[in-house]
Amino acid sequence: MKQIQSSNSSTSVKVKTKQHGVKSSGTNRNDVKPGTIVNIVLKHHQRTGERTKGIVKEILTNSIKHPRGIKVRLEDGAVGRVQEIFN
Repeated sequence: MKQIQSSNSSTSVKVKTKQHGVKSSGTNRNDVKPGTIVNIVLKHHQRTGERTKGIVKEILTNSIKHPRGIKVRLEDGAVGRVQEIFN
């Protein structure tokens, strides 16, 4: 978080800022686009949470949001739910 203080008032406002390379969650379909680098969890790794990094080829989830992550197909053919999105 970054703290900003106005020069004409004594109040300060805390603003969340995204830093380069910071990751975001993959529950919103609008954040996931083909060509995006992501970490996914494959179906058979859901218990362990092991993640696979790759580039999104196709978005498979039709809904705008999904609580467990947007389902995608990576360029290498792996299918799973997005856990992290790399900027």
